[in-house]
Amino acid sequence: MEATAQLVSNMPKRELRAVWLTTIKSLDWPDTKATSPHGIEKQKQELRNILDQLKAANFNAIVLQTRIRGTVIYPSKIEPMDACITGKFVAPIADSDKTTSDRYDPLAFAIEECHKRGLQLHAWLVAIPGNKTDQIKALGSHSLSHRVPHLILKTSDGNMLDPGIPETADYIASICEEITRNYDIDGINFDYIRYPEKEVRFSDAATYRKYADSGQSLADWRRSNTNRIVKTIHDRVKAIKPWIAISCSPVGKYADTRRYSAGGWNALNAVSQDAKLWLREGWMDILMPMMYFRGKNYYPFALDWQEDSYGRTIASGLGVYQIDRNQQNWPLSVMESEINYCRQHHLGGQVFFRSRFVTDNTKGVYNLLRNNLYSTPALPPALIEPNKEAPSAPTNGKIEETAEGITLSWVNDQSYYVLYRSETYPVDTQDPNNIYKVGLTDTHFTIPLPMSITWLPYYAVTAIDRYGHESKPLELNTPYVPRKFDSLVGKKK
Repeated sequence: MEATAQLVSNMPKRELRAVWLTTIKSLDWPDTKATSPHGIEKQKQELRNILDQLKAANFNAIVLQTRIRGTVIYPSKIEPMDACITGKFVAPIADSDKTTSDRYDPLAFAIEECHKRGLQLHAWLVAIPGNKTDQIKALGSHSLSHRVPHLILKTSDGNMLDPGIPETADYIASICEEITRNYDIDGINFDYIRYPEKEVRFSDAATYRKYADSGQSLADWRRSNTNRIVKTIHDRVKAIKPWIAISCSPVGKYADTRRYSAGGWNALNAVSQDAKLWLREGWMDILMPMMYFRGKNYYPFALDWQEDSYGRTIASGLGVYQIDRNQQNWPLSVMESEINYCRQHHLGGQVFFRSRFVTDNTKGVYNLLRNNLYSTPALPPALIEPNKEAPSAPTNGKIEETAEGITLSWVNDQSYYVLYRSETYPVDTQDPNNIYKVGLTDTHFTIPLPMSITWLPYYAVTAIDRYGHESKPLELNTPYVPRKFDSLVGKKK
């Protein structure tokens, strides 16, 4: 009991708690293909069940794979819909098509269901890899090789977008713009915004000769190419909706540290991914490094990311799949130790790969999170916006008795609200143990109270803007005003 109490007291008020929800080959979702009205509804219910389970464990964000490899999970005018949704690839919609509002849109549905539950949705886009060899044949004229042949490099496993061609940045940014304009997403997360690993063979020699500056090394040129892509995306997205959090999932080790070698596999040199520069320049709001390691391969490199975070959020990508008996069979204690290390060194949260290993309660990991490590809610980290003022606090707080219980209400026009509850007044809104509900979208909330309750706790509410900034609290009930519900709940002794 003492250890559990200490654990709860150490929980941060703000912490990104997310999963990567993988759609490629339906690894996490969907299990059912949307080939009929019944299939669509079953596919929807599968997602509702996943979200309900994650919400119950106090997760606050979903990173949903939205672009896979040159295919997407929504009706797009740019790229075809992936076969994971209906069992077959669906052509991009034509500009003249007026029926798009009648179509089932998995991304729109996922966003709606996430927001109902107070969960953020970050659209996860695989950036550089293109179609696999078998996909190219199945997609036919809708493959990247046919649609944008001037941007394509052949690889040993299919094709890829060529980062060295300047127009590649525009192409990827156009997909981001389409999603940003059409969907109420909270963030965009990039995977594989880098050059391929050694196992994937490709040649960009011709592009290098054409576009590299005189005397520019291949390594520096490649890094400048990924930098250009990241900056272009940042500028295009922020021009439309500046509150959208832009993130990426770099290789888990940035480079060698002073004491530990990355073993030759790192972001900076192996795959031309200078993610620390992206933080420094403000092109990335969040990094989710894929740290699917343990021991000395995890701890010093997690700290290395945090020490050069420039005040932005580092959410450690945890390889929860590694605890599976068919993977590395790690003990569950690895996950607990790595989360505690994140908190001890003030990293901004955790993202689990993949969601199914969490929701399947692999080795009891879901129970560990729900009952211990995530037993209290947390707010997602706010974006750094130095010139953005905090939102105005809610006003006109009321507490009314209704047939359903006690209804708390307030007046405000922000996007989200946080409700706090405490036995003492004033409510300490900096204490994470007082967080009662997060991500509320209505300006009222009803608490079903049992007739046996002997006193009414104190409640306070704050407003949250789209950047994640929090207002000052409005105390909804005070000890200076007689309780209106003494007949229902009695008086505090």
